[in-house]
Amino acid sequence: MWDFIIRRTFYSVLILLGVVLLTFLLFNVSAGDPAGAVLGKNARPAEVEALRRKLGADLPLFWGRRCTTEAFGRDGRRQFQTDNETVVCTYKSTGKYTEISIPPETDAVSLPEDAENVRFFRLQEKPWNSQFLRAVRELISFEKEFPYVRVLDFGRTLTTGEKISDILRQGVGPSLALMIPVFLGELFFGILFSLIAAACKDTVIDRTIVFLAVAGMSVSYLVVIIAAQWYLGFHCALFPVWGYEGVPSLGLPILVGILCGIGGNVRFYRSVFVNELRKEYLRTAAAKGVPPAAVYGKHLLRNAALQVITRAGASLPFLFTGSLLLESFFGIPGLGFAGVDALYNSDLQLLKALVVVSALLFVVMNFLTDIAYAWADPRIRLTKNR
Repeated sequence: MWDFIIRRTFYSVLILLGVVLLTFLLFNVSAGDPAGAVLGKNARPAEVEALRRKLGADLPLFWGRRCTTEAFGRDGRRQFQTDNETVVCTYKSTGKYTEISIPPETDAVSLPEDAENVRFFRLQEKPWNSQFLRAVRELISFEKEFPYVRVLDFGRTLTTGEKISDILRQGVGPSLALMIPVFLGELFFGILFSLIAAACKDTVIDRTIVFLAVAGMSVSYLVVIIAAQWYLGFHCALFPVWGYEGVPSLGLPILVGILCGIGGNVRFYRSVFVNELRKEYLRTAAAKGVPPAAVYGKHLLRNAALQVITRAGASLPFLFTGSLLLESFFGIPGLGFAGVDALYNSDLQLLKALVVVSALLFVVMNFLTDIAYAWADPRIRLTKNR
């Protein structure tokens, strides 16, 4: 068991590093300059430069001593005023590139009239201080002072300046209060209706359950949300349509989440149970006079537990996608609501944090799923094959 846990922990760390690399390429390379996206095209160069330094967007991507910087001066290109750091300027003149070093506290530097592709770089002493290392340190970093180890510290948001760790901590409660009942409801009713359909195979009950499951899978999430808000919330006044005032406010979104997810579960579990009913051990149990409740509730479910665990473990992390719509349309201040708000405001720092957190949830759920396999089937051993 411990060998398995150590190996899976090592693999999980590698997966998280891969996720950090992918998110780094998406948000730091492909997305462009975050300072320009936040401040807009009319921002002053000094403001853009200050925000880029704060976010680390001026650092090299992976390795190097040169940090990109903005040109300051009357014409914004040919003159540059430095503070207390060395600046390197590169430009193209008369068909060839030239590089000059500008010492600290230089008021201005003049470039040839035909200078093209003018770029300025600040020099840093540590070449490994890069944007990618900064992204890794957001996942885990070691400090000289208490608490010595900092985990999931993504800094502050680009729009409001709030600490992202505080936003995650405040949003995880409403999200769990919404998605855990949705997950348990989908699992319970999916298994229940699947057992009924499998027991009544090729009857009107079976066909009706399958028809309703396929119909539920075909209807868009948005259609169910809007219809439920209008009919159950506005017309019948059974539930509040908007706002979060604790558990009573979650009745309608939980109901919508279960209705939207139960169809796929019924289709999957019914196929599993029908295939299991064809096996000899269930026929033998029924022939020996075992009550139907024991046949279906004990023998069938126990031997189909691996498929149920696989489905449940794979679907739980993706409930986060459903929470994006539910929390946005019902005004629930969870992680999904924060993600949509960050998308509207182009807050790449918060979006990156939510992507890493969702990937961490996916890795943890896969780890727990493998452990649940051994719990459900004693024949499975979590040891290295020899």
